[in-house]
Amino acid sequence: MIHVPQLIIDLAFILGVAGATTLLFKWLKQPLVLGYIIAGLLVGPNFPYLPSIAEVESIQIWAEIGVIFLLFSLGLEFSFKKLAKVGGTATITAVTEVVGMLLLGYITGQLLNWSFMDSVFLGGILSISSTTIIIRAFDELGVKSQKFASIVFGILVVEDLVAILLLVLLSTVAVTQQFGGTAMLNSVVKLAFFLSVWFLGGIYLVPTFLRKAKKLMNEETLLVISVALCLLMVILATNAGFSPALGAFIMGSILAETIYAEKIEHLTKSVKELFGAVFFVSVGMLIDPKMLVEYAGPVIIITFITIFGKALTSGLGALASGQPLKQAIQTGLSLAQIGEFSFIIATLGLTLKVTSDFLYPIAVAVSAITTFTTPFLIRFSEPFYNWVERKLPESWKKFLINYSSDAQTISSVSDWQVVLRSFAQPIITNSVVLISIILLTTNFLVPFITNAIPVEPWGRLAAAIISLSLMGPFIYALAIKRIRNRAYSRLWQDKKYSRGPLVALEIARIVLALLLVGFMLDQLYSIRVALLMAFILIGVIFPLFRQRLRKTYERIEQRFITNFNAREAEEPAKKLLPWDAHLAHFVVSPESTYVGKTLIELGIREKFGVSIAQIDRGRLTIPVPAGKERLFPGDKITVIGTDEQLSHFKTFIEVSTPQEDTETAQPSVGLRQLIVDKKFPYFGMTIRESGIRERTHGLIVGIERNGERILNPDPSTVFQFGDIVWLAGDQRLIRGIEQAAFLTTESLNPTR
Repeated sequence: MIHVPQLIIDLAFILGVAGATTLLFKWLKQPLVLGYIIAGLLVGPNFPYLPSIAEVESIQIWAEIGVIFLLFSLGLEFSFKKLAKVGGTATITAVTEVVGMLLLGYITGQLLNWSFMDSVFLGGILSISSTTIIIRAFDELGVKSQKFASIVFGILVVEDLVAILLLVLLSTVAVTQQFGGTAMLNSVVKLAFFLSVWFLGGIYLVPTFLRKAKKLMNEETLLVISVALCLLMVILATNAGFSPALGAFIMGSILAETIYAEKIEHLTKSVKELFGAVFFVSVGMLIDPKMLVEYAGPVIIITFITIFGKALTSGLGALASGQPLKQAIQTGLSLAQIGEFSFIIATLGLTLKVTSDFLYPIAVAVSAITTFTTPFLIRFSEPFYNWVERKLPESWKKFLINYSSDAQTISSVSDWQVVLRSFAQPIITNSVVLISIILLTTNFLVPFITNAIPVEPWGRLAAAIISLSLMGPFIYALAIKRIRNRAYSRLWQDKKYSRGPLVALEIARIVLALLLVGFMLDQLYSIRVALLMAFILIGVIFPLFRQRLRKTYERIEQRFITNFNAREAEEPAKKLLPWDAHLAHFVVSPESTYVGKTLIELGIREKFGVSIAQIDRGRLTIPVPAGKERLFPGDKITVIGTDEQLSHFKTFIEVSTPQEDTETAQPSVGLRQLIVDKKFPYFGMTIRESGIRERTHGLIVGIERNGERILNPDPSTVFQFGDIVWLAGDQRLIRGIEQAAFLTTESLNPTR
């Protein structure tokens, strides 16, 4: 008789129960995460009415893999560019919320007479809101197009990064058993350094590798390579003393900047969901119902602390950043929950064996309760704002309005700020690269070469030459490359006050380069010889090879920039339009009052500002429908507009939230951008004369001209040199125009 391994039996049992519970929760319109947790409770050792799994340790390993893929997926959605765009409001609000909840959680734990580590980890558990729960609630309530929703999404991006930092800091606290001190500072500096090295190196190497292997890449190989890169970074992060989750997140964020980001996210989605399900089931397995009954009081107290604390800290943070009172209240109440990341932090405490057994089930219980309350709090936010506004004194309301107006006013940037930024970027990035080269060469390269060439002094000399050759381009960028801009020139002309500090900045660059070169040579020679050789190199040798070093560095820099912008350069049609418009797809409801009327009668563009790019009616496709076309029940229409315009339009067309997916999308229609130059076939013609709309079955959505945006241009508009034309239509036909104009994909990357 063939023997089936116990692990397979356990997995069959887990996934069977999980499938049944998630179907039930799907029918009840509740988050699937809660269904997985209930499934874990049912198959766990604390529920005696069903058989329990046997190989708990094997399931825990699968759960760890689930955490890795959850963080890898989070990194794919993260993107460093997205972080740079969130602005001050999201950053200030997120930091205020996290710091406030860390303190509130710690104080609550101490008041409950919990241990120091239980209190610290409680603060960490309560500090991060749930992206999954918030997105689901926004979709159900149809508020994604409102202003406060964009603020919340920005805050969640910042929280993703803060959560990764929390994992590192909590691990350090678990080892040192105290806040602050050199251990905490070392952890922060070490994290910042390795994040910089992995980001710079990853963006330089990974997209280049994927681009070189593009012709050999299919879905299977891309999936295998992506998972391999993820696990490789997990190993590197673990060997550097960080958590596996951090490595997975970093590799995900690196791949998020590549042209394969969406495809990798699609390919790994099923893997993430499978292992993620096992992770959440393992969360439920640790719940003891008896313990929840015993700690019912702390669960209720912590739930109230979570809801009121997060609403207060987030709201105050949004107010401090200059948001109006209404958006601040809506933001605060939207973030009043904890979710999946709280489970990861609670798991960390158990793994390190520094927290009590009761903390984990308490965190799960609080998460479950706040998951149910989140939609009601979001719905309640506007009436609550109206009540607060009525109760506030007039002087307070006037102060808040003036403060919000002043805070959102764009302030001028001084010349010194511009100059300091222009110096800081190359100094920081090149210093990080040089330090990483020094660490690699001194720990691996130098010992290898000196052992391979034991004859003195040739072994050390060869090691020094190779190391300095690797460092040369970055030494040039750090100490020799001139940093000049208009702000620098204006300050230099102010001889009385500015030349001294500017000269000091230049000297500081050179001194830093000397110290780094000297430190590397000190591993091979005495300190005096190292400093002397460093002076000769920086003062004589490197300037002689200035041109060669400059060209080498520029090639490296250009490769990095190309890789960093590859996603936008390769897929310009997937970017948001300059005015934040995008394609969305609707199905005309039979109950719509617009059924049977012509587009001219409806005046959709005039009423809503949106444009209908295509109508799909059964097997019939009507690209760029004329004004005489009518809307019929069941028509699938492709519409172009902003989130706000589309949300307004949805209420009249009476369909569900527009889904930008392949179920209703026709692959032939899409958004493309064309750059008008002297090779453009319709240069100097009007839109009507060019016949471009008829040739592409397309619609010119807008034109960018001299920094201005012309939405829905008139047919008499003339194509001028430098115009960026946004065209919606048959992508195959549009590509024909691109080829006629000798436009390549790389040229379709306008400067914003």
